[in-house]
Amino acid sequence: MHYAVPAILQREGLLERLYTDICAPRRLRPVLEAAARLGPVSLRRWLGRVPRGIPADKIVSFDAMGLEYYRRRNAQTPGALTSANLWVGPQLCHRVIRRGLGNANTTFTYNGAGLELMQHGRITGVRTIMEQTIAPAEIEDLLLDTEEREFPNWELPRAKDPFRKAFSQREQEEWDTADLILCGSEFVRDGIRASGGPVDRCYVVPYGVQRPFMTVKRDRRNLPLHVLVAGSVGLRKGAPYVLSAARSLSRKAVFHVAGQFDITPFAQNILREHVTLLGAVPRSEIHRQFEWADVFLLPTLCEGSATVCYEALSYGLPVITTPNAGSVVRDGLDGYIVPIRDSAAIVDRIERLVDDGDLWQTMSGNALERSAEYTLEKYGERFVDALRAVSTRGN
Repeated sequence: MHYAVPAILQREGLLERLYTDICAPRRLRPVLEAAARLGPVSLRRWLGRVPRGIPADKIVSFDAMGLEYYRRRNAQTPGALTSANLWVGPQLCHRVIRRGLGNANTTFTYNGAGLELMQHGRITGVRTIMEQTIAPAEIEDLLLDTEEREFPNWELPRAKDPFRKAFSQREQEEWDTADLILCGSEFVRDGIRASGGPVDRCYVVPYGVQRPFMTVKRDRRNLPLHVLVAGSVGLRKGAPYVLSAARSLSRKAVFHVAGQFDITPFAQNILREHVTLLGAVPRSEIHRQFEWADVFLLPTLCEGSATVCYEALSYGLPVITTPNAGSVVRDGLDGYIVPIRDSAAIVDRIERLVDDGDLWQTMSGNALERSAEYTLEKYGERFVDALRAVSTRGN
């Protein structure tokens, strides 16, 4: 989904300009790619930030602002990420307003990043569209408060984040200003409803991903089962439940966990006793893990619509996840939907796939078929339909 929206708009002849915080300059890319082979993961991840299919003269990046944002979000202080998000959103909006909207009659922004731009749009008669990329902060905090009580010392307590209330307020002001709120899943729309938001302006548009050029032929009849978990490693993604499942299945399955650490060294050490922690894996390299895996697991508590689930399906992996992932996985067909915080259910579903190779084979085939409905091309069609909906609504 990296820069998928502006690429879709460009193909449809609808893109006036892409404003972004930072992206890798194309003219330096060959040199940077060579340096990245020996460089840190952060450099390789930055090189993935290249808007493809978009003319260079339509891209404006505020690189100095972007670098300052990443410095702020990585500060070792309570609420650093929330504080950085509260800082960068207005900064980006004011820079865009100063540069101007050109001939654009619509703005598209993401939650937390677009309030001032949408307010400007309301004044100047420009339509305002935003995407709520995850369930509202209020919902996320309610879910994670329970986790912090259950698993102390796994993360820095969110109660010490003094900026969450301000971020939640900003989010709600954005909803009030938007003409259309795109949601990746019903879970997100339900969260907006529960938070008192304008659900009548919400439009659910499931995502899509670029399918791999080819998928490895899979035959999972040999043990142990390979289980992949990908995404940031923390309480929101259900790391304690991955640990519990790995403990119970130590003789039947091996677990690889790919993602940046949002947990303390204490929690990392506990996890390492039962799973392989890979750390952050650049997008250009994650395909190796999908090819290694037999099953994808994401016992998340709160998402928008987790793109890793779409990616796993495209590699023919049965997916085990929760309703809160906002996924398109069909329970019992191409994977399993298990309740949040239910390690026993995770173990049960993995054991079914361990014990029944034919079941795994069927689910793997179903996963590939399902993924054909959720390509970037199909996402583009759904996205453009949503734009037409707001255009019709405005007439």
